Amino acid sequence: MDIMKPGTAMSRAAAALRGLASNARGNVSLELALIATPLFLFLFGIIATGQAVWLQSALNTSVAEAARCASVNPTLCGTTSQIQSYAANQAGAGFAGSIFSVTTPACGNQVSASYPLAPIMPFMSLSMTLSAQACYPT
Repeated sequence: MDIMKPGTAMSRAAAALRGLASNARGNVSLELALIATPLFLFLFGIIATGQAVWLQSALNTSVAEAARCASVNPTLCGTTSQIQSYAANQAGAGFAGSIFSVTTPACGNQVSASYPLAPIMPFMSLSMTLSAQACYPT
């Protein structure tokens, strides 16, 4: 009877552990699991940054074009609501006209915009406000 010999169970357990230690199956999936999380966070960060830069550029363009329209073309941009609507249409980013404000300071026709942005980032809660301002002489 082998079961009664001392050390037989221990040698079987040691042999099983040696077999597991030399078994390399599953290493790739473990390495992928360790690398995928920071890789995807980095990727989402790049996407969110690109979105913020694109939206800021759209805001800058729309306020500049709306301020110019208010000064040059009073037929198309004669009232505050027309200027806000024109700015929202110029953005190309789906902004509402309500984020734009129109004033007439000493510099001419000034259009400002403030847009709250909450980037989509997994495991993070970020928020920022994008703003742009342009003044065109009358």
